[in-house]
Amino acid sequence: MDFLDLVTEVIDLRSFSNLWYWIVLAIMWSTLSHWTLGVPYHIVNRARRGDERAAQDMQALVEINSERLLAVTAVSGPVMLGFAAFLSTGLAITGWAYRVEFCQAIFLLIFPAFLVGALLVATARRLQASGYQDVSGVLRSHRIKVQMLGVLFIFLTAFWGMYTNVTVGPLG
Repeated sequence: MDFLDLVTEVIDLRSFSNLWYWIVLAIMWSTLSHWTLGVPYHIVNRARRGDERAAQDMQALVEINSERLLAVTAVSGPVMLGFAAFLSTGLAITGWAYRVEFCQAIFLLIFPAFLVGALLVATARRLQASGYQDVSGVLRSHRIKVQMLGVLFIFLTAFWGMYTNVTVGPLG
């Protein structure tokens, strides 16, 4: 077995049968649900339990990251939305109309991340409109929504991956 065979075996474009794809999926959803507007969720929990230093840190991080996110969105929001729509549509069409498994797999990673990004912007706007009141409650609500999206998309990805693995067969 030469080096090229080893590389193509490790980095296989048959994504749903590749362990690395499922590891990336798990890490992605773990990261998306742990970091809420740039605040690690353990700081939110500590602030909710009454830790004054954690509450100050959470407040500062949320204000900085919300203002930064909303400034970027105000300047380049339409361009980012257009790019996300273009990429999602291109991957979906290439993946399902042309039956390219790699594009299906990337779509099932990227599209939910775009939805979480949109949810982040909505949460930042909500916090800014309220004058950053009840930050821990809003962040908790945001995290629950992200986790619900995660459950839905992990289920859909696992279902589609199993279906693909069963119907395609071992030789592709």
